[in-house]
Amino acid sequence: MKDIANFLFEVGMLKKTPRSGFQFLGSGGESVAEHILRTIFIGYTLCKLEKGVDECRVMKICLMHDLPEARTGDMNYVNKKYVNVDEQKAVRELTETLFFGDDIKSAIDEFNEKASRESLLAHDADQLALILQLKEYGDLGNKYSEEWIRYAVKRLHTDTAKKMACSIMETDSSHWWFKDKSDWWVNGNSGYGQ
Repeated sequence: MKDIANFLFEVGMLKKTPRSGFQFLGSGGESVAEHILRTIFIGYTLCKLEKGVDECRVMKICLMHDLPEARTGDMNYVNKKYVNVDEQKAVRELTETLFFGDDIKSAIDEFNEKASRESLLAHDADQLALILQLKEYGDLGNKYSEEWIRYAVKRLHTDTAKKMACSIMETDSSHWWFKDKSDWWVNGNSGYGQ
């Protein structure tokens, strides 16, 4: 149980590990844990749109894909030009004491190999999470986000993800909560409890 407790403490580091690319974007930010959460929901949604995929596998890959960053930190594209991260060592050391470590390692390896349909959907979920984040910042005025999105879209593998990216780009990020332009926004009355 001690090894499991250590693993769960390590997972908690993902909340404290920043995604480092936003320093170049000039605005915004998120932790690796926040990114993983959105990636999981996107992976789930992609599975509902794609037929014949192993939903559980996609979800597991999405859940585990950035777990090594609790040890390595997040390396953005500029960092990767100069720094070599030994992710295999991080994965080995994080999984070797866990009786379910092979399962975690298998999911991370599958993500990195990009050979299965499930891994491609997980990669698309990862990029769509970035695209959503960039669209939100663009809607708030970041002039670089649109250019970054164009590169992220080029990294998408499936037609479903490409269609989703188009829909994201055509949708105002505040529309889900601000689409009802009724008197409620003036009076603050929901009509309940009166």
